[in-house]
Amino acid sequence: MATSLLRIGTRGSVLALAQAAELKARLAAAHAELAAPDAIETVVIKTSGDAVTGRRLADLGGKGLFTKEIEEALLDGRIDLAVHSLKDLPTFLPDGLALAAHLPREDARDAWFSPRAARFVDLPVGASIGTSSPRREAQLRHRRPDLHILPLGGNVETRLRKLDAGEVDGTLLAVAGLKRLGLAARITAVLSPEEMLPAAAQGAIGVEIRAADARARAFLTAIDDAPTAARIGAERAVLAALGGSCRTPIAALAELGESDALHLRAMLIRPDGRERLLAERRGSVKAAEALGRDAGMELRGRAGPGFFAADAP
Repeated sequence: MATSLLRIGTRGSVLALAQAAELKARLAAAHAELAAPDAIETVVIKTSGDAVTGRRLADLGGKGLFTKEIEEALLDGRIDLAVHSLKDLPTFLPDGLALAAHLPREDARDAWFSPRAARFVDLPVGASIGTSSPRREAQLRHRRPDLHILPLGGNVETRLRKLDAGEVDGTLLAVAGLKRLGLAARITAVLSPEEMLPAAAQGAIGVEIRAADARARAFLTAIDDAPTAARIGAERAVLAALGGSCRTPIAALAELGESDALHLRAMLIRPDGRERLLAERRGSVKAAEALGRDAGMELRGRAGPGFFAADAP
């Protein structure tokens, strides 16, 4: 029996497997020795987050629920690469692990679904929106405090079934996941960042390795997408400056313009939407992480301790 050259660890959802397949295809295209059918093995790992339905991750331990078991498999040598939706990857990685590659980023924006309104601002007073994302809920409450926000969990297909069944009048999902699942045609509208600022690293796929694994790093160097790495570096730097595990909703989006110019928008918003703080930075892509840290520190300074959900009585 042939021994695989690389083992990719991933969650078992349809979307996670699609992301692992994209990573496998890119590696095979970049390295002839990885093009053989058995050269790369996909190892499915069940995570704590896979058992969560209809509850907020922040109430159960945060987004690390989707990565903990995969990172454990990486540390103990059962896999060589861990593929993640980067918005689910905690800001600070366990000792001995490193983020070694970014695949080209998909559309980072949020998608709106509703049979009743073209945009959530057009919904009638008192309508219901289903989401289990504190970031989306806070921004919805800021714009439309009259709406009823209901928890809506499960995978993409489950949420859309609940919408079709009339359990809610609308819901929001990431455009990137819908495109990867071939469901983009169902989108009612794609929301601009001004309407709904995305989560940091939304739409990006990252590959984590053991920091000392030079062999795995060498394979990944050829497929690391520099523009995506810069954008994600800025956005994750915002999270790091805000403490990483902050439970207060945060949004961040870095975009690239001409001549290596980077434009970063970041937001810190109270869970009830009553108050939001915005920071914006422009500068060279080479200073991406510094711009993100600076924006995050500005937000932290302006907010003060009482702003953060974790500090609330």
